[in-house]
Amino acid sequence: MAPAWPDLTGELAFLETLADAARPLALRHFRAGAVPESKTTGSDAEYDPVTAADRDIETRLRTLIAQHRPGDGVLGEEHAPTPSQTGRTFVIDPIDGTRAFIAGLPIWCVLIALSGPDCPVASVIDQPFTGERFLGLNGEAAWLDRGQGRQRIRTRGQAVTRIDDAIISTTDPGLFQGAEADAFASLAGLARVRRYGLDAYGYAALALGGIDLVVESGLKAWDAAALIPVVTGAGGVITDWRGGPCHDGGQVVAAASAALHARALERLTPAAA
Repeated sequence: MAPAWPDLTGELAFLETLADAARPLALRHFRAGAVPESKTTGSDAEYDPVTAADRDIETRLRTLIAQHRPGDGVLGEEHAPTPSQTGRTFVIDPIDGTRAFIAGLPIWCVLIALSGPDCPVASVIDQPFTGERFLGLNGEAAWLDRGQGRQRIRTRGQAVTRIDDAIISTTDPGLFQGAEADAFASLAGLARVRRYGLDAYGYAALALGGIDLVVESGLKAWDAAALIPVVTGAGGVITDWRGGPCHDGGQVVAAASAALHARALERLTPAAA
């Protein structure tokens, strides 16, 4: 069934209701000695931490969605998917940046997106500790709300079209392997400034007009979905490394302008999966 979108403003308000519910749960555990567990085992497995905050938030949001949007699907990091009966799916990463969360660094985010069968249409990137809430409607508008009302935000756009003028970010350059690592290194080596370790907050900073280029690989759908409406709503471009849709995750590149995005693809596409 194709979803109906009678009022995306109302849907964005509901996403804010969900983010409001997540905030106190996240803050209850942040800088409070949260003890992480690893979702992976074995000496060769990559460390994949999860905390009680991750599980508590997703459980609460699923309950609210079932109450207020019955029939809608839910795709989240910590629990099994709930199939959609309406063509609409909420995509949730309860704590994006769990490593930052357990280190006490305020650059983790709560990610919530509303998606149709083709792409996310509205989303929230919320940072409870700083009180920053980034909201987006795909390709239409993006806002920052610090608790005193929404303000429109934009990327730097045509002010930055060359890689050597750009501020570039990735969560961890050590996560790239082989041809990916070479492609990223060639791109980052040209950039004016390099800043790492920001997870989803880097995309919010791009929408705000700070960072100009974010390049990552290995993302999951719940990592990527909420980024898209905020970035595109602020005038940016976000795709996979071939220039196609990235809402399912994988290799992702976001840029402040179409020209900068095209120049980044020139170096990334040869290493695209």
